[in-house]
Amino acid sequence: MTTTTNRPGAAGAVHADPVAHPHHARRWAILGVLGLAQLMVVLDATIVNIALPSAQRALGFSNEYRQWIVTAYALAFGALLPLGGRVGDLIGRKTTLIVGLVGFAAASAAGGAAQGFGTLVGARAAQGAFGALLAPAVLSLLTTTFTDAKERAKAFGIYGAIAGAGGATGLLLGGVLTEYLDWRWCMYVNVLFAVAATVGAASLLHNQRGGAGSRLDVPGTLTVSAGLFSLVYGFANAETHAWGSPAVWGWLVAAVALLAAFVVIETRVAHPLVPLRVLLDRTRGGALLTVLTLGVGMFAVFLFLTYYLQQNLGFSPIRSGAAFLPMIGALAVTATTATSVVVPRVGPRPLVPAGFLIAAGGLLWLTGLDVHSGYAGSVLGPLIITGVGIGLAMAPAMTAGTSGVAAQDAGVASALVNTAQQVGGSVGTAVLSTIASSALTHALAGQQPTAAAMASAAIDSYTTTFTWVAGFFVVGAVLSGLLLRTGPLPTAAAPAAHM
Repeated sequence: MTTTTNRPGAAGAVHADPVAHPHHARRWAILGVLGLAQLMVVLDATIVNIALPSAQRALGFSNEYRQWIVTAYALAFGALLPLGGRVGDLIGRKTTLIVGLVGFAAASAAGGAAQGFGTLVGARAAQGAFGALLAPAVLSLLTTTFTDAKERAKAFGIYGAIAGAGGATGLLLGGVLTEYLDWRWCMYVNVLFAVAATVGAASLLHNQRGGAGSRLDVPGTLTVSAGLFSLVYGFANAETHAWGSPAVWGWLVAAVALLAAFVVIETRVAHPLVPLRVLLDRTRGGALLTVLTLGVGMFAVFLFLTYYLQQNLGFSPIRSGAAFLPMIGALAVTATTATSVVVPRVGPRPLVPAGFLIAAGGLLWLTGLDVHSGYAGSVLGPLIITGVGIGLAMAPAMTAGTSGVAAQDAGVASALVNTAQQVGGSVGTAVLSTIASSALTHALAGQQPTAAAMASAAIDSYTTTFTWVAGFFVVGAVLSGLLLRTGPLPTAAAPAAHM
């Protein structure tokens, strides 16, 4: 059999060899399966937030323990992502994906049936652990399935749209399920997604692995997992402790020490968990910083605008979720069309900085909110602009984050992209919540805490946060412009033969 040459950036390059590329003929159906699996993971980051007040009333746990329903998932997911990516390379991505899907479904069912706080927290941690298996498998399968540059850009546009819009979709779905069924269905719904994705994966995928002859890097696994756990835990503690508390800075110092030790270990072991050749490539480094920064900013849009819509405008959970639909539409259209046309020709560099600046403009527009603002006149336009910007930046960055890696490194490169997004969200949760709280306290200083004063102060806390995120996005534009290379991205090496 012959194989058409696949030059970096060649728009018409298509692998015809079904042995070297067993997924090629079914690539679009596979994209549907991978998109469904990724949607389940992304939805779970926000759908539980809507269900949390109802779950708290049903299970009777206090406000001080409430954050652990979210933090347990983030801790397990963030800490185990690098391991999940390497496991996929070693035992096969199809196997890893199916194990992750089945485990995620089982954990979701356990969480939905929970009769106590401890069971629900344990189920959320298990969801995070199995999510750390399936999320890198999804992205690495996407990388190795689409070998044509133009088709890959389109596929990553769809993936980026799911990653960017899934959080807002979770708010809407969570509102519908909580209002019309029960909070437990915000957990049970994952079982439906997982069953459909598992059937598709079992029937469409071949088991590819790139780590033949490799062994698991145990010292690297322990140090990076402990380091990421410490990082996420430290920032999570910042929501309930002062930044000067040992519960915050102590864990963050430990995270820096452990991650530094991890880098040293990776330079000395024969089979590193994260080969530094993957991490230190300039374009991939810029892509990881982009995804991390977008994770911080997207948190602000979803969380603080949800507060504004529900607490200031009086929207119901369903209506507030529906209010994000224009943003989802703008993000999806931008990610799936503009990137598929531009990225294969000129690469991500023109799009990512432009996306950051457009999103920053949308957030600066939101800083004009006041007590007399309404959705149509003051929120709808900024949401659409921000969606366009995030769509322009997210999909090209995810493409760049996994571009040019050898087949044996596809899983770990994918895990790094997911890790950057998760860490960005965790950092955003802590830092932006602290900024908002400080702004609220400052706005109320010397005033009587009347309803009008509280409403005005709350809006001031939101707009202050939007200003900070706009600043982060401007910094992201500068860094991505400096780090991302001009020109078409290199394609990844061919995947290993299927088993």
